[in-house]
Amino acid sequence: MTGPLFYLGTHEPHWLWTAEVPLFVSYRRLSRRPNRRLYPATVPRWALDSGGFTYLKDYGHWPVSAGEYAAAVRRYRDHIGRLDFAAPQDWMCEPEVIAGGWRGRLYFVGTGLSVLEHQRRTVANYLELRQMAPDLPWIPVLQGWTLDEYLRCAAMYADAGVDLAALPLVGLGSVCRRQSTTEIRDIVTVFARRGLTLHAFGVKTLGLDLYSEQIGSADSLAWSEAAKWEPPTAGHKHKNCANCLPWALGWRDRLLTRLHTNLTARATGPTQGELFDALDPEGSHAA
Repeated sequence: MTGPLFYLGTHEPHWLWTAEVPLFVSYRRLSRRPNRRLYPATVPRWALDSGGFTYLKDYGHWPVSAGEYAAAVRRYRDHIGRLDFAAPQDWMCEPEVIAGGWRGRLYFVGTGLSVLEHQRRTVANYLELRQMAPDLPWIPVLQGWTLDEYLRCAAMYADAGVDLAALPLVGLGSVCRRQSTTEIRDIVTVFARRGLTLHAFGVKTLGLDLYSEQIGSADSLAWSEAAKWEPPTAGHKHKNCANCLPWALGWRDRLLTRLHTNLTARATGPTQGELFDALDPEGSHAA
């Protein structure tokens, strides 16, 4: 009982050549690195985040064209290698992304669009990237806010001829700030029962505790926020360890140990599948 494949999120693209664990790296950060400094990675594998949340937060639209993005992903695949998948330029559906305003310390300009329009643009971008660069490892992403909206997004992919259950991985978007809720657990359960192998973006540790056995992979940068508020590790000269590889690796080890323990304990107990029939009566037989 090993749990999902876990990608350690990082702000530091150079970890691709220094870390020894799977990484989740943002396009926004990696795009700042000159092409002459793109060479074969030493990490066992990695995945590319599009940086869409920050782009939409800051601009209210995508300032990078699909062609520019696809060209960059091809460079990363060819020069860095070991790329498992690249997220598309999807449109997140958090209320603040759409309406704008403050959420804690973050200000969102707002797109002014509807959830439905965000879903349409998400599906359209995946189709465009797949047609433009079919050799690259794109994954589709389900966007929405409520279960019904996620189901509508899945239907939009089906209408476009995309069989999500037949694909190796499908992203589940707009959940990072709700990862530890039973609402997200229920959404994950519905799509897992439909045969989808899900990637949970920006997962929190409590989220993994709730539904890790129902997803294929996950990523998290939660370690960085935690390290920001703690004193630096003894002997470290930086102000805090928010961008510190040893601190991140220690956090990862503790997380995976706890996850393995919890999964092993649950494997010996009763299953809960029947509890979710009422959420999705069609279950895995749905189109």
